[in-house]
Amino acid sequence: MSNMMKQDEMETLRELIKDVDTAMLTTVTEEGLISRPMKTQEVEFDGDLWFFTKKETNKYEEILHDHDVNVSYAGKSYVSVRGRAEIVEDLDKKKELWNKAYEKFLQTSYDDPNVVLIKIKAEAAEYWETGNFTKKIAFFYKRMTGQSSKSTDINETIELNK
Repeated sequence: MSNMMKQDEMETLRELIKDVDTAMLTTVTEEGLISRPMKTQEVEFDGDLWFFTKKETNKYEEILHDHDVNVSYAGKSYVSVRGRAEIVEDLDKKKELWNKAYEKFLQTSYDDPNVVLIKIKAEAAEYWETGNFTKKIAFFYKRMTGQSSKSTDINETIELNK
């Protein structure tokens, strides 16, 4: 593990995102922020998140320009992961993470030089556990109206690089 995240925090985050099939990746553009759905890798979370893309995409160019990203997950809970992205062209890593679904979706194979990995080194994560609907509604309402949401006390933040 390349960062100093506590093992119990890592396990919490792993459990929260393990069954979420699609994540939303947010990158920085000249016009502002943009988000798009990405297929979650079926790999044990160790502080790094992995996604496939092609070089001919906007997200590839955006990451080359600005490494700051956010990945959000919505499932049984809500998770937001802030981190730094890098493009990885390692053929062995692409082969390790590849599955037949990508072949159909990307219409190519892992050894295509246009196919690359996005590696995101998580820096911090914030999550909201579901279960208390009233608190959740109060939190979102206060956030939307610009009020402080600290009193609703429903989220936790994990700093991953301390």
